[in-house]
Amino acid sequence: MGTISWAQDTTMDSVTVQELDEVVLSDTRFPIRRENSGKTVIRIGPEELSLNQGRSLPELINNKSGIEISGSRGRAGEVLGAFVRGGRGRQLIVLIDGLRISDPSSFSQEFDLRLLPLDNIESIEIIKGANSTLYGANAATAVINIKTKGAPAEGISGTFRSSVGTNQTADDQKYQLNAFENSARIAGTHDRWEYALGFGHRYTDGISSIGTQTGESDPFSALNADLKLGYRFSESARTQLYASRAKFNVDYDESFGLVDAPYRFKSEQDRVGTQTTVEYQNGSTTLNLAYSSFSSENFSAFPGTFEGQNLIGDLFNRIRFGKVLLLTGLNYNLEEMEFEEARQFRFVDPYANLVYLGEKGWQVSAGGRLNMHSEYGSQWVYNLNPSYTLKRENGYLKFLGSFATSYITPSLTQLFGQFGANPDLGPESNQTLELGTEYTSGDKLRASAVYFSRREDDFVFFNNTTFQYQNAENTINARGVEVEIDWRPLDAITIEANYTFTEREGDPGIRIPKHKAFFSMGYEVNDSFNVAATYAYTGTRLDTDFNTFTQVQLDPFSLLGLNLRYVAIPDRLTFFLQADNLLNESFTEILGFNTRGRNVRTGFTLKL
Repeated sequence: MGTISWAQDTTMDSVTVQELDEVVLSDTRFPIRRENSGKTVIRIGPEELSLNQGRSLPELINNKSGIEISGSRGRAGEVLGAFVRGGRGRQLIVLIDGLRISDPSSFSQEFDLRLLPLDNIESIEIIKGANSTLYGANAATAVINIKTKGAPAEGISGTFRSSVGTNQTADDQKYQLNAFENSARIAGTHDRWEYALGFGHRYTDGISSIGTQTGESDPFSALNADLKLGYRFSESARTQLYASRAKFNVDYDESFGLVDAPYRFKSEQDRVGTQTTVEYQNGSTTLNLAYSSFSSENFSAFPGTFEGQNLIGDLFNRIRFGKVLLLTGLNYNLEEMEFEEARQFRFVDPYANLVYLGEKGWQVSAGGRLNMHSEYGSQWVYNLNPSYTLKRENGYLKFLGSFATSYITPSLTQLFGQFGANPDLGPESNQTLELGTEYTSGDKLRASAVYFSRREDDFVFFNNTTFQYQNAENTINARGVEVEIDWRPLDAITIEANYTFTEREGDPGIRIPKHKAFFSMGYEVNDSFNVAATYAYTGTRLDTDFNTFTQVQLDPFSLLGLNLRYVAIPDRLTFFLQADNLLNESFTEILGFNTRGRNVRTGFTLKL
């Protein structure tokens, strides 16, 4: 999405860029300095990813404000639920290298985060709120923009990672080695060519899916492979081809009645695509195109196979006129799934967004998108995002506001599937209001606070009485506050903290904690040794007892963690040690299912 020339072009803003200025991309699709952004974008860079080697992507993003990933604290491979700002998983979208990825064969058309290992990720940006103007349907609560690793600027490099650890509950502290992860990656640049090849394997065992069983375990295994090949025609034109394959197998138990069962779920995903960018004076044109196929099979009392594929294309142009940044584009999406016969829908979205970087502190981002859907006709979404920045000699104070609408389409399964389908379902609509402020003081402190209010209409739910998907007649409202602090009180000490208050009205809002907090303090002992302690609090929330279909309140819990990193050979060899749930607290994350107790993991990264 970003290019070297665009990153350099940010010096045209009102002040000279310093080395520590942070550039963000996702909230405008232009690389701009954080002080000019009208959002409080969460950015996870290479340093933070390095400190979390051995963890999964859901574990990492679960510690960010406004986000709850249920299942991330349980047995590896457990079904995940993504709840952002009181929303559901189908209301957020995942981008990989700038292009949306979704699974049309799933019940809610979500991308399964279990398919993507952390080792292949270079950086992550998370932008919360309704973002359908920039990213299309279903971008109602958040966009997770993942940039995968590419090639070095010159020469060839190899990276090898390996880790081993325990995988045990609080009641079964035997400290057996049941978690293994290995990856290898080779990348290089030669003349005009760039290439990267990666492979990864994950395996865990030792924990049963359901909490009532202690004598058997349900293992999880995953394989990943990816390939990138790029060619630069000139300084202003380049193209890239990529391919990836991901698959996993996971055993699980019967959730109705919570009894042991020899069930298994298999899933595979193949993806091929291309990205071509042509730059010109003050602008660039990019074409992203990807084809993905998904296949899964469920071995249980209700067996089934699920196959789907999609073709997604995004053609967009970015141009700068002085202080005005203009984005125009056309997005195409074809979703198809195999039932008794193949069913599909498609939509074509022209869109535009304008960013004004004022000279006296004002910034405004505004735009709209026309979603032309084969099932629902035309739907219009828009956004307005003004902000005002008071610049100081060594930082800034920023005030921001945003109002945006979003559009959520039912999945193919909800419309045409074999269980509870309803072809008369209508799309959901979403409105989000944000008000907030952000303060920075040089590279020492960044603090922000945001109030959000969301309104959901025509919410799609499964009616347990009629056994069919329906649109809710009532309106659902979610509101809350997110507070974030990044502070470096001393050169050797870093502190990260966040707190989220979330309130949802209109339905029970299961698995959404009203209060959630995270705190991390890192200490750089010397150039080679780094230690960090973490504390995570998850407050009370409701869950559903599927035996009685009644709501049960789950108790709050707190988890302590520890990370150690030692650089044995700079830029070559690094060792790490992690300890999670240090106090071995026994807690419930999902009613009836196991969670992890005290566990340790160690490993290394070798770069050649």
